[in-house]
This record gives sequence, C-alpha cells and structure tokens, in this order.
Amino acid sequence: MKIRKLLIAGITLLLIAQGMQGQVLISLLFGDKLNSPTLKFGLDGGANFTNISNISGSKYHAGFNLGFYFDFLLKKDKPWYIHTGVLVKSPMGADEISPYHLSNPDSAYLDTLFANGSVDRQLRYFNVPILVRYKFRNNLFIEIGPMLGLLYKANDEFSTKIENEKDLTFENKVVDLYKRIDVGGMAGIGYAISAMNGMNFGLRYYYGFMDIVKNNSGDPQRNSSFYLFASLPIGAGEKAKAKNAAKAQEKKMKKEQKMKEQQPEKEKK
Repeated sequence: MKIRKLLIAGITLLLIAQGMQGQVLISLLFGDKLNSPTLKFGLDGGANFTNISNISGSKYHAGFNLGFYFDFLLKKDKPWYIHTGVLVKSPMGADEISPYHLSNPDSAYLDTLFANGSVDRQLRYFNVPILVRYKFRNNLFIEIGPMLGLLYKANDEFSTKIENEKDLTFENKVVDLYKRIDVGGMAGIGYAISAMNGMNFGLRYYYGFMDIVKNNSGDPQRNSSFYLFASLPIGAGEKAKAKNAAKAQEKKMKKEQKMKEQQPEKEKK
C-alpha cells in the first residue's frame, strides 16, 4: 500500500514538475523549515552520463543535473529511508549518432551539408526517483527503486566542420517523435558525511523499461544513465545547533532544579 501511495505521489510530482524550477530557489530560502528528525530536505545534483540503447555507434552524452530531495525515515531507530524529490534539470540522450534524412524544404541541401557530420540527441526530462534506502552503521548506504520521467524537450543537433574548421550546426526539434513518459529502475550506493551535517555523495545507475520512441518498428530504444551525485541538506546545520542548544538548556535547568531540592536538606543538617 505504501509503494502504491509513493507511485501516486511520484506521478503527481511529474504532473506539476513544469512549474518547479523556482522551487530550487525556494528550497534555499525555506529548507530549514522542512528538516526534522524524521525528514531531511535539500538540494540534489551532479554530473550524469547518458546513452540510448540500440543506436549503432552512439556515445555517452555528458550533462549536469539539479533538483531537490526528501529523505523520509520510515521507522524511528531503524536505518530504512525513502529518498524522493524532483530532478528539475535532468538531461538524457546520446552523442555522435549517424546523420539521417531531414524532412523539410531544405532537406536536400542539409543532407549534403551534414553527410559527414554527426548528431547529438538531447532529451530533457523532469525526473522523480522513489528509492528505498538502507543505511549501514559505517554511513554507507544502498538504494533501489523506480524513477519516473516527464519529457519536455527533445532536439537533435546536427554538426559538421567546414573547410576553415569552424563548426556548423543545425537544430532539429523532435519532441513529437518521443513518448512523454519514461519509467525505469534505479540503484545506487553512497556515503553520508556526518561531519558535514549529513551531506551525501555517491553513484547511481538508471535503466529505462520503456521504448521511448513512438510507433517504433525497430529494436526498442531505452534511456540509461550513470549519475555522480551529491546531496546537500538545507537548514540541517541550524536545526542541529538549535537542538543541541535546547538540550544544553534543558540539562542546565535540571541541574539547577536538583540543586534547589538539595538545598533544604543541607540547611536541616
């Protein structure tokens, strides 16, 4: 039942993701209000290296991703968490694909011009991971679960070199050729740095379960990506300081109360 609710929550996040860019700034301003002993909130980002299956000769496309995350502690004193959130900037795609025929008024000219060039396929998604995480005593953790993607932009960038070696490029918008939703599995390993208020870093791998191309009559094309990530809690440091200060104040009050209770006994003696 919990998994079903999490999947519904993930789909909901995808549907509202197009208005989420501003949330990254809001996260920086109000992150300290969202952190608690059972909930950690912050920014998640890093580098990723993506490819698309069954495209002959394609190479990995390098990019950067950025978003915000929530870590939910499932049960007190147990090291099980749910890691979720939205990667607002999350590129997918592949580089150095062989050029194909362009269907537009200048296709004959463009086909000739880019015949010896290459194509970089740039797919842009809002991604929502929903990962179950287990944290070991040595601060290492492993995680696994689904990731949902919402495609909002897709371009093929043709490039070649002319005689003076200047790059010549042409951008072909192909978003209508691809399915808007992508679903796949993600697994990762990481380490939590306790000395830095719970900052995490690690490696994740994603592989899509769906053929991303509409009406594809050939071999299925699926997204895959390696993520080098770092997660930075927002406001966790202030929360920890406040909590420690409250504990120190409580300890001081108890000590003073104990001294007051002992004072009459000393006077009697």
